[in-house]
Amino acid sequence: MPRIAELKPADMTPAQRAIAEELTSGPHGGIRGPHGIWLRVPELARRARALSEFIRFQSSLPKRLLELAILVGGRFWKADYEFYAHAKLGQQAGLDEAIIRAIAERRRPTFSEPNDAVVYDLCSELLETRRVSDAAYNKAVKALGLQAVIEVVATIGYYSLVSLTLNAFAVPLPAGEKSPFPDK
Repeated sequence: MPRIAELKPADMTPAQRAIAEELTSGPHGGIRGPHGIWLRVPELARRARALSEFIRFQSSLPKRLLELAILVGGRFWKADYEFYAHAKLGQQAGLDEAIIRAIAERRRPTFSEPNDAVVYDLCSELLETRRVSDAAYNKAVKALGLQAVIEVVATIGYYSLVSLTLNAFAVPLPAGEKSPFPDK
């Protein structure tokens, strides 16, 4: 059960309504996940929306790699809603179901695409150790380029915020859906 009830338009302040309109009319297409919680703090919601739009819709990362990074982060934080939503987006971006399932089960997937392995390893090492070794960093920069590595790290940071928000405020999965994590 969510800890915060959905904020109805009639109960919103003008600042909240403005951001709700930005979310609804922009590429997000609605208020989902953490955005409904962040609306309680309008300036936070505005800034998070802008960062989300860059990462989700303007990043130079191929969608496949973006979704892979998001799934690794969602799994690390055991964020049911995040993983559930991005597993679907990951499949649409070309991630094999076996890769998504392995991540959900906390297993290293078998990758056919070398850059998938690079992103998985970079994200996993950063989350697990709170650092990136020189070897992992150099491999990622060589394979992806510096800009992409910066964007992968920003993606992990942003989706850590998303996951922590979802978990702290107990944002539920859609009705009838089960946790994607077998150990939960």
